Amino acid sequence: MKKHLLLIFFLLIDINAYAEEKILYLDINFLLQQSDVGKFINSELEKINNKNNNDYEKIENSIKTEEKKILNQKNLLNEEEFNLKVSELKNKYNSYIDLKNNNNNKLKDLRNEATKKILININDIITEYSANNEVSLILEKNNIVLGKTDLDITKEIFILLNKKIKKIELK
Repeated sequence: MKKHLLLIFFLLIDINAYAEEKILYLDINFLLQQSDVGKFINSELEKINNKNNNDYEKIENSIKTEEKKILNQKNLLNEEEFNLKVSELKNKYNSYIDLKNNNNNKLKDLRNEATKKILININDIITEYSANNEVSLILEKNNIVLGKTDLDITKEIFILLNKKIKKIELK
């Protein structure tokens, strides 16, 4: 019985020690999407993507036109010439696919690099915030099952992030 009382006593002391710790959470995805810098990055990436899609459409139309032209000439060309033109068209199509894949990878890399830069700024802000407000732990909202809304510091960090940075140059 004494062991149980001693164990309960230590557990209560341990719980009281953690009760003084300040634990907060924030929504990183909201900051990445809704902050001024996040909106700027998304807008710039969308412009690049739209330009790429317009370029792709032109290339696709060119390939389709050439394909129709080759098919219309099928009876006029000998088999060797026809096969050569089909082979050239396949090469053009494969080059197009490579271009599309490379551009998509570049766009993904730009997004990742920009996100990384934003996260570095967010980390600096929350590091300073936690030091100024004696915060012991800040968690990502996605990892929280249930939490009081007054522990959510997303809006405060959002304001600080918008004050700190508006744009990030995409390279």
